[in-house]
Amino acid sequence: MTIPTRTLGTTGPQVSALGLGCMGMSALYGEADRTESIATVHAALEAGVTLLDTGDFYAMGHNEMLIGEALRTAPAARREQALTSVKFGALRDPAGGWSGYDGRPAAVKNFAAYSLQRLGVDHIDVYRIARVDPGVPIEETVGAIAELVEQGYVRHIGLSEVGADTIRRAAATAPIADVQLEYALITRGIEDRILPVTRELGIAVTAYGVLSRGLISGHFTPDRQLGASDFRAHSPRFQGENLQHNLTLVEQLRKLAEQKGVSVAQLAIAWVLSRGEDIVPLVGARTRERLAESLGALDVVLDAEDLAAIEAAVPADSAVGDRYPSAMMAHLDSER
Repeated sequence: MTIPTRTLGTTGPQVSALGLGCMGMSALYGEADRTESIATVHAALEAGVTLLDTGDFYAMGHNEMLIGEALRTAPAARREQALTSVKFGALRDPAGGWSGYDGRPAAVKNFAAYSLQRLGVDHIDVYRIARVDPGVPIEETVGAIAELVEQGYVRHIGLSEVGADTIRRAAATAPIADVQLEYALITRGIEDRILPVTRELGIAVTAYGVLSRGLISGHFTPDRQLGASDFRAHSPRFQGENLQHNLTLVEQLRKLAEQKGVSVAQLAIAWVLSRGEDIVPLVGARTRERLAESLGALDVVLDAEDLAAIEAAVPADSAVGDRYPSAMMAHLDSER
């Protein structure tokens, strides 16, 4: 398979049209197999995936160390093609709790120093704060990343989960390659205000949650038991009547997928791919099997009739439940 490429805005690098989100290999979705996780990263690189997304707070550095091991043990040619996208700023405690975000310039540089060491690289390709620190102007946080760019430790500046006004302020401070945002068939809030601004400014979107944390993958069942450490055990969309309603949407999508001879996940990912060349979906595959399924979305061609049928089956705002628990929603940029 030859994976097509897309460019992260007017200032960012050229990347594979699908990126690999590695968070689930370490945290928030139950136990993961380290050997299989590393094999999945290797398989992604072998297939031509170039963008590897992580965060320094994913299991308190575990995910960065896992990616570092995967890169270290990959063939040199594959290792050299890999581009790292790193989020920073979330504060954790030894019990795994969350205690806010730190976007102070000194903290930015401190976080970067540790990430470089854990990843085993001499630079980070795209660096971004995970959520805006309400106590620090975004100009100061982005300015600190810009200094890291000047020093060669970072190649490009990104943003994550920010609103339109914050994007404008950040872009006025330094060139922004992309904004990482949740975007899926059932999560379309960025379309009204944010996408017009990113497109006006020449900034790409790396879309996470394209399968809504497995909800619209076609593999999630209503009787699935989730452990206490699984994010979905606390997510409003996965609770009671909300889950039952949302899975009826998946069944509507399944009918369309079967008509095209593809899986539900492939259809959902292909829909995100169809939204524009400036959008790069991140797939959260934790196994080689799920990775292969996700990559198959690149071969799915959706014409106008297909897209209209998908929109009719899963209209915007048809899902029930917030995308995060209320405590986590409180940490989002007020514009989001």
